[in-house]
Amino acid sequence: MNRTVRPKVGLLALTLELYETLLPDLRASRESWLRKSIVPALQREADVLFEHAVFRREDIEAAVAGFEAAKVDALLVILTTYSPSQLALPALLRTRLPIIIWNTQELLAVDQGFTLQNMVDNHGVHGTQDLANVLTRSGVPFHYVTSPDNDASGLEELGDLFTAAAAVNRLRSARIGMIGYPFPGIGDFAVDTTRMAATLGCSWINLTVEDYNNRCASAPASEVGRLVAKYRRAYDLAADLTKTDLNSTAAAELALRGMVADHRLSALTYQFLAFGDDDRTRTLPFVAASRMMADGIGFGGEGDLIAAAATAFFNWLKTPASFSEIFTTDFVGESLFMSHMGEANVAMARRDRKVALVARPAPITRTRDRQLALVTSFEPGPATFAALTQIAGGKWRIIAAPATIEDCGPLPGFCVPHFKLKPAGGVRQFLTAYATAGGPHHNAVCFGDARRRLRFAAGLIGADYCEI
Repeated sequence: MNRTVRPKVGLLALTLELYETLLPDLRASRESWLRKSIVPALQREADVLFEHAVFRREDIEAAVAGFEAAKVDALLVILTTYSPSQLALPALLRTRLPIIIWNTQELLAVDQGFTLQNMVDNHGVHGTQDLANVLTRSGVPFHYVTSPDNDASGLEELGDLFTAAAAVNRLRSARIGMIGYPFPGIGDFAVDTTRMAATLGCSWINLTVEDYNNRCASAPASEVGRLVAKYRRAYDLAADLTKTDLNSTAAAELALRGMVADHRLSALTYQFLAFGDDDRTRTLPFVAASRMMADGIGFGGEGDLIAAAATAFFNWLKTPASFSEIFTTDFVGESLFMSHMGEANVAMARRDRKVALVARPAPITRTRDRQLALVTSFEPGPATFAALTQIAGGKWRIIAAPATIEDCGPLPGFCVPHFKLKPAGGVRQFLTAYATAGGPHHNAVCFGDARRRLRFAAGLIGADYCEI
């Protein structure tokens, strides 16, 4: 699950019925170009569905209906020749698929060798303008990309659009589990779950600490043993860890994974205080949450449904992504100290050492056994900071910023995940702009530059996009 979603795209190729009699070989020639050049180029970015070019209204509608039935993530429209916009408009008005118009052609240059045949084979551009005009007049959103047929930058932009569409499609069917209840008094992740379902498509289910504890108690000893053996191979275990510590931690992970599997969850959030309400709780699932994020399960702390959905969503957009939180400002180093009580995507750990597995020196809530955590510090390099939140009127907003993960950590004596993040524009400007934009205290970080994908995704879910 720890990978960006592989998109599925329907290729709607349009041509002109007049050419069926005027230039009877043209459609076959343009279809050959699509199959020889366009489809293979696009297959690097997505699975592409294409049968043949269409030129009648009923055939266009049938093609779009077929793509919808095939559950594609996006509709890619290419004008292989001129095609009157009103033929395609009815189908494009009705579809819920994201529409991408690719203004492309086979010919790269018009020079002294340019022929009438070259012009006939490469004259879709004014058809795209006709179509874009009527979609704009009709209030139909679309994306428009201009590039030659095998241009790397154009294909990269299309790939980002396809990935954003696939992630949004997956978000619309996402299920989020909450163990316990939201942390009392925290307002920035308060959410109207009906509106969340109506706008993002996410549904949620309330899970119980009792179920968690029952699953911990019934975890098979053989599976617990195998998981403890994995811990020993993968991590640098603190010398004071006992068999009880490791067995309780493994049982907690098996319990959490079972809950996610049984309830078909895409993301999870829990309130750590809720675990302490049941005196049977052996330990907290900090290690489980960190390892499950590495498997692509979204996570949000303290009962934050929004952060849980956002971490899953951002991971589908740009794998890997981790839940995080700004804890301290380093004014001298122009950076942010990022941490949380025990959860971070361990797949993002720096590669030059094993991640330490340690016990917290003091429990954060009542449990029978000690509470273990992976002291994950992230691999240095370019990164993107992002957050999903609501602003006035219940509108969603995605906030994004370029940043760098610094070469920092693990620091001596720390029993929690931590890393330093350096915003591109300076820490003072960043924090002021983030607060002014309504940034919540829970956020996410991913490797590389995800801003264009985040911007495209914001458009697809009707969210405001704010880059700081």
